[in-house]
Amino acid sequence: MSVETAVKLESVDITSGFWQRYRQLVVREVLPYQWAVMNDEADIEITMDPQRNGQDRSSHAVANLRIAAGRMDGHHYGFPFQDTDVYKWLEAAAYSMSYAPNPDLKRITDDLVELIAAAQQPDGYLSTFFQIEAPERRFKRLQQSHELYTMGHYIEAGVAYYEVTGSKLALEIARRMADCIDENFGLSEGKIPGYDGHAEIELALARLFEVTGVQRYLDLAHFFLSQRGVDPEFFERQIEADGWERDLIPIMRGLPRRYYQAAEPIRDQKTADGHAVRVVYLCCGMAYVARLTGDRDLLDACHRLWEDIVSRRMYITGNIGSTTAGEAFTYDYDLPADTMYGETCASVGMSFFARQMLEIEPRGEYADVLEKELFNGALSGMSLDGRHFFYVNPLEADPAATAGNPGKSHVLTQRADWFGCACCPANLARLIASVDRYLYTVSGTAILSHQFIANTATFTDGVRITQTNDFPWDGEIRYEIDNPVRRAFKLGLRIPSWSAGTARLTVDGVARDIDARDGFAYVNVDSSRLTIELELDMSVRLMRASNRVRETFGKLAVQRGPIVYAAEQADNEGPLWLYTLGHDMKTDARYESDLLEGVEIIQVDARRQPQDGADAALYTDAAAAPAEAARLTLIPYFAWANRENGQMQVWLNSGD
Repeated sequence: MSVETAVKLESVDITSGFWQRYRQLVVREVLPYQWAVMNDEADIEITMDPQRNGQDRSSHAVANLRIAAGRMDGHHYGFPFQDTDVYKWLEAAAYSMSYAPNPDLKRITDDLVELIAAAQQPDGYLSTFFQIEAPERRFKRLQQSHELYTMGHYIEAGVAYYEVTGSKLALEIARRMADCIDENFGLSEGKIPGYDGHAEIELALARLFEVTGVQRYLDLAHFFLSQRGVDPEFFERQIEADGWERDLIPIMRGLPRRYYQAAEPIRDQKTADGHAVRVVYLCCGMAYVARLTGDRDLLDACHRLWEDIVSRRMYITGNIGSTTAGEAFTYDYDLPADTMYGETCASVGMSFFARQMLEIEPRGEYADVLEKELFNGALSGMSLDGRHFFYVNPLEADPAATAGNPGKSHVLTQRADWFGCACCPANLARLIASVDRYLYTVSGTAILSHQFIANTATFTDGVRITQTNDFPWDGEIRYEIDNPVRRAFKLGLRIPSWSAGTARLTVDGVARDIDARDGFAYVNVDSSRLTIELELDMSVRLMRASNRVRETFGKLAVQRGPIVYAAEQADNEGPLWLYTLGHDMKTDARYESDLLEGVEIIQVDARRQPQDGADAALYTDAAAAPAEAARLTLIPYFAWANRENGQMQVWLNSGD
């Protein structure tokens, strides 16, 4: 028998039918469509923008790079961070080529990398807005400029493109950017003792360090994290010097310091406050740097913010951000369903955060949240055709409310072609295209299999793990382990919280008791072949929120496995608020191959009150309202708004 030694993941090939469809959709539809949009070649409508920010023309994102490179004349259009749409698209394209090589796409991306290199200034700086319109204001208004955020997104893309294609130019651009930032920021005399108003550069520099081994990149990431909030007046002093009336993004004027996570040192921050995407990008950077440096204070901050988000500020679908005002967190247990924000980027960022926490410690709760995001909160952000997108992901929507109530106008009931602030479409594309990187975590001599996405994975010494399933519709998970040199290791299988106490495990046909530790059941592997079968409980569950959440008190949601369900007017007579579920009502689940590209639907017994006539009194004496038996049909939340325009609800009235 071999002595247990460390293992290393070498490759993952996804075979899941569910995720293959999405990953091929990225290749076939998403990337070509988004490239056409960013090159101003697509016929799109941007008027349905939840931010109502006035950016309602074409993207101009690639044109901005061409202007900065001196290859065309013109002015910058869009937000100061418009470049990031291109960079996230490039990152998604890189990941896609790892599983679907495409010579035509490779030519496009190689040309794009060359264009980016041409646009980059000699000292490594690259932010097209400032190069074209305001070169004298470089790094002068960091609260709003997104300069480090923008370059951080390229660094991530450059690292990914180098890893997949071997492009030295892509990596060199990233290194020159990091060198430029390192030259300009720090506590030494003449340097800027500050940070970007939008976290991102921290996690990007950590990624660059892992690829290059250059210590000063990691040191710089650590500096930005350590410096944030130490001088709460830093942004205000910069703005005063730059000019109070010279806003780069006027809608950001007057937002509090907590919006930027700048009110106090993050090591002292107790709650997740401010812009939701900023928070989770910052948390991802903290977790990344804490893992690489061993900084315990940063890790403690990660634990505090994770606990606050997941236990008190997260929707059942994994979405975060309770208000359209600043796309932000509000306060504990404030989780309205119909005015919420739930930005797609925030769910993508929460996936990043969960993945980094899994790299630090093998706790199933991180993988549970990652699963929740992948199958619900993030996936809702894209239509089934790959060409329409949600920025805001509500849990209750009504076309009449969107059209008639300004407080709900940000809640779209049909996905849009594109957005003036188009951060979400390419962000979701890069998550889907890289989902193979989110299935396993290696922890010393243990391999953690924490996502039930069918795949074949290869590890050190030819160890191969083949996972087969029809998840998320079926809970039968099968592992075939080939271990030709009989390397000894542990395989940790996540026991999801939704199946805890009801899962069943067999190893080579022999039933095993499940003794889960922090959400994982461990199996010792030291033979040349091993078969493991994990049976998860896919019963339909009626869920309630804590009664500390005012908005969902007296309501139920329906969940099966990891999938949260929604009632849609396409399947049910409206209004949807007239239905009532009982805790003991019968439910049936069945797979519909011809519906919404193939989904499991749930039908549940309900009661429905007849709708009052238009001539009925607005108010009347309370009495037991008549109700009739009804059958309510539910579909997976991620698939709503792919048919006719109508109402949708996740939380439904309950009553016995």
